[in-house]
Amino acid sequence: MKITISGSLGNIGKPLTAKLIASGHEVIVITSNNDRVEAIETLGAKAAVGSVSDAAFLKNAFTNADAVFAMTPPNLGGSDIIANTTAAGKALATAISEAGVKRVVMLSSIGADLPEGTGPIAGLYNIEKIYEGLENVSLTFLRAGFFYTNLYNDVPMIKGAGIIGSNYPSTAKIPFVHPEDIAAAVAEELQKTPSGKNIRYIVSDVRTPIDVAKVLGAAIAQPELPWIEFTDEQALGGMTQAGLPEEMAGLYTEMGSGLRSGKIQHDFLSNTIAVDGKIKLEDFAKEFAARF
Repeated sequence: MKITISGSLGNIGKPLTAKLIASGHEVIVITSNNDRVEAIETLGAKAAVGSVSDAAFLKNAFTNADAVFAMTPPNLGGSDIIANTTAAGKALATAISEAGVKRVVMLSSIGADLPEGTGPIAGLYNIEKIYEGLENVSLTFLRAGFFYTNLYNDVPMIKGAGIIGSNYPSTAKIPFVHPEDIAAAVAEELQKTPSGKNIRYIVSDVRTPIDVAKVLGAAIAQPELPWIEFTDEQALGGMTQAGLPEEMAGLYTEMGSGLRSGKIQHDFLSNTIAVDGKIKLEDFAKEFAARF
């Protein structure tokens, strides 16, 4: 197959490209960074350098593709993030339609069934709705759990204050996912052609924040590491003081509130959907400790 993927060689794109090349497919990797071209070609893929917000560029990258993996950057533009993310989704959809692509896998998220109150996930809700209007396309919305790799953002807090936490409680049930499990699911889905529009959840483990504190704490020789629930105001202030732009910090605070209320994870948890990722929290803890 000829497959075009967006996402450059990030946490998902790199293992995905390697898997597809190993399976004998011809792969084009979209990147906005010229510096990534050599690494892409070293993997055996071709690079297409441009913006996921440029429909004309995307149409060219999608021409003659048997399948496309579409993902939008999570903090596109730094400001007007939801609008910019949605605009990129529109550009991708326009290019998919104009290039006549028949098979698309879109990276979405738990909580993308909700139009608001989910922080940055709201942009993915908008994009799912845009893609639902695509005709003659076999489409899978791949709704991913909360990335384990987001926990790396807590390293300064652990080192500086000896705690880990956020604005949701230690007892919340959180569906987590490892980027490599996402890559495996994307590779699998790209090689299928189901009819119509489909939703697949990809989750590696369902754990509570107290589990996270215990398992990561044990891995970094801090077995008493506590999980602290912050107020929304404390979470927002901590992120802005750490240098995160106020709009992005506000969206992450809103996402934490959605996890606290349970609405973001409700659709997944209420439907007893299979946890089909392989990499459990204990496995990720080893990676976390190596980078700590």
